[in-house]
Amino acid sequence: MANKKSSRRSSGKDPHRAREARKYENPIPSREFIMETLETEGVPMDMSSLADRLDLASEEQLEALRRRLRAMQRDGQLVCNRNDNYCLVNKRDLIVGRVIGHADGFGFLRPDDGGDDLYLSFKEMRSVFHDDRAVVRVTGMDRRNRLEGAVVEVLERNTRNVAGRLYMETGVGFVVPDSKRLSKDVVIPSNEIGNARQGQMVVAEILDQPTKRTPPIGRITEVLGDHLGPGMETDIAIRTHSIPIDWPDEVEQQIGTIKSEVAETDKKDRVDLRKLPLVTIDGADARDFDDAVYCEPKPKGWRLLVCIADVSHYVEPGSALDSEARIRGNSVYFPDRVIPMLPELLSNGLCSINPQVDRLCMTCELFIDTSGKVTRSKFYPAVMRSHARLIYDDVAAMLEGDARLGKQHAKILPHLQHLNQLYQVLLEQRAMRGAIDFDTTETRIEFNEMKRVERIVPVVRNDAHRIIEECMLAANVAAARFLLRKKQPALYRIHEGPADEKLTDLREFLGELGLSLPGGKKPKAADYAILLDQIKGRADRHLIQTVLLRSLSQALYSSDNVGHFGLSYQAYTHFTSPIRRYPDLIVHRALKHAINRGSADDFDYTKAELQALGEHCSSTERKADEATRDALDWLKCEYMQDKVGETFNGIITSVNSFGVFVELEEIYVDGLVHITALQNDYYHYDPVGHRLTGERTGRVLRLGDPLTIVVAKVNLDDRKIDFVPADGGGQTTGKKRKSRRSESGPGSSKASKAKASGKEKRSGKKKQRRKRSKSTSKKH
Repeated sequence: MANKKSSRRSSGKDPHRAREARKYENPIPSREFIMETLETEGVPMDMSSLADRLDLASEEQLEALRRRLRAMQRDGQLVCNRNDNYCLVNKRDLIVGRVIGHADGFGFLRPDDGGDDLYLSFKEMRSVFHDDRAVVRVTGMDRRNRLEGAVVEVLERNTRNVAGRLYMETGVGFVVPDSKRLSKDVVIPSNEIGNARQGQMVVAEILDQPTKRTPPIGRITEVLGDHLGPGMETDIAIRTHSIPIDWPDEVEQQIGTIKSEVAETDKKDRVDLRKLPLVTIDGADARDFDDAVYCEPKPKGWRLLVCIADVSHYVEPGSALDSEARIRGNSVYFPDRVIPMLPELLSNGLCSINPQVDRLCMTCELFIDTSGKVTRSKFYPAVMRSHARLIYDDVAAMLEGDARLGKQHAKILPHLQHLNQLYQVLLEQRAMRGAIDFDTTETRIEFNEMKRVERIVPVVRNDAHRIIEECMLAANVAAARFLLRKKQPALYRIHEGPADEKLTDLREFLGELGLSLPGGKKPKAADYAILLDQIKGRADRHLIQTVLLRSLSQALYSSDNVGHFGLSYQAYTHFTSPIRRYPDLIVHRALKHAINRGSADDFDYTKAELQALGEHCSSTERKADEATRDALDWLKCEYMQDKVGETFNGIITSVNSFGVFVELEEIYVDGLVHITALQNDYYHYDPVGHRLTGERTGRVLRLGDPLTIVVAKVNLDDRKIDFVPADGGGQTTGKKRKSRRSESGPGSSKASKAKASGKEKRSGKKKQRRKRSKSTSKKH
């Protein structure tokens, strides 16, 4: 009787039938309805039984159902047991998430739904790679009181190619992955080695994924070259992190149908802004231009126009271009090249706001009063023409009174001055709002003619950078508020406040310095800003700022708006860079849908799909960060190879139980002073105070302290640089470095001793990994 009743309920009408009919020619029941049916039945069901309950009989319907079930299984909504029956994951008390590998062989599962990571032992990690998605069963607690899990099923294999160095023994090859998160060597049978030679950097395609009993097996598909070839660092980073570089044939075919100039028909039914002196302001080396700005004074303040390239006009949902952009998630910026999210015809052509050509755009029009508050805003599609392509340094110089540049750009100079006036009040509003503004240094690598690192220089930010940043922030906030007001589903850029555990450690650290963080148990960004203002004159301000920064979480994309802690906004999204960020493209589509009076029910994306997109784009963003960091670390090691034995001044940037990381002044390279290099004493680690303290001497090495070091060793394979203290504790120091650009090498006997000492003191068993936190105000 119960079965009949449940069967009747499960055969009801799919509430999402209309949405499925819009998306597919031959629609089948939605994911939500399939999950509802399984929950109603209360027992696992095979595909045949499920098709029967859903009233699906034709071959086309059964094939569509099979594909949907496979996709739901891949996304962690369903799991298929050994009897080929499908059941809901939460009915089995299982957790779905992404595997995070560790260099020492163990790993973690980061749950899709949030919460604490689950520890995966070396044994459990045998069958998975880093970044695989898996279903894990909680098995208990490990020795450190962490939740421990066992892999039940691998949902998605995300490592299909491995870049690394080839070694051969007795006719069998082994590729040692370049990524430290991949702890398993890939076995290469002798007939799959091809023309690759011992020691070369190669790419191996995974033929057989690892299991609990067998290692991964692969074949060499690409030889990248010898170990130290120019440009090798970027090639390896691209392959290591599986960043797509080739365009699929379907994309090439679609691009072939797009003309290089804006069609006249596309300009119709748009607001014509071509006569307004809109300008782009970017870096001197920028190749794609997302945004253009214009500002004019009004009786009660200013009118600001932020025009963003209308990528959504050319990249339609479900197209080949859209699918590839979605996979990539974002453009990736390496020191020597860019891997774009969109093909060059769009990213540097039709969707790039180049000077003196017509371009389609989405415009955010803002009216801002004299106190810096937005009083009115609206969004609309427009056609525009950039009147000048300006660079930051020139704009800053003009605003400071450069007569030559002012004369050259006389027609647009008044509008730049209006922008500057608006910026000043926006800056005041930012301070009143209490946004956190950390003082951090970004660097740029300059290459010589041989594509070797010539120097590492800081990127100096001026008022022109900040003007554009404030304009973009205002447009992003306006977009978020508009979407919320229209109740339009979209993606938001969220940044949650500090976790309780990190907040406790932070307050304990500050208490030792006689400081306190206002705000009680739930501090706001304004409380952080107050503390930052209090420490401006202190000698240890960089130490305190670093600890504050590390207490914060990472910004993410989500379909739920929880606000942006660091920027102190109740709602924030990304609207201003659809050329290089897929979430911005989604936001443009949501804005257009709302402008055209669409409802949440007939939008192309459900809330669940948006959340999945947010998680995917957050993942591709992290992947891009890791890839560029790997390339930078390699280049910095290469730069330091001829500086072994030289002495530098530096600042301690991280303290761990195994030593301290030191960043060198002027050249912004960091390395490790291992605890074994600190002679004549035993050092105790204080994680709250971020320091090592000598037991006998009382010597303290603390985060933010200056330290003079000698470069002892550079390991390009592991991207490690080892330092020893110059004052020593018995360490032999090398020759004093006289000039930042000196080419002197490790020729002296003292240098040789320092290098040898470094080798003797290093255990070589612990892997160096430094976590870099980015400024919330810059990476928003």
